[in-house]
Amino acid sequence: MSKTITFNELRRIKDSLPDGATHRIADKLNTTVQTVRNYFGGSNYEFGKNLGVHIEPGPDGGIVVLDDTTIYDMAVEILKEQESAQEK
Repeated sequence: MSKTITFNELRRIKDSLPDGATHRIADKLNTTVQTVRNYFGGSNYEFGKNLGVHIEPGPDGGIVVLDDTTIYDMAVEILKEQESAQEK
């Protein structure tokens, strides 16, 4: 299922992830860390792929359409885990 968010929102999620989260996501999906970084707005396609992220110019950094939300969902879950751990 696709999801539409702003580019700045996508970057805020990426910037909020704890150290090692991109590696954790990449390992679970059996892909490269650079592919995960590209998903969050990176552009190194020599060492990573584009996984269906489409960016349109506009306010708040533009609009991003995520064709596959797997990485997004994993990142949100990691942030929830981090939040729960901080509450304890």
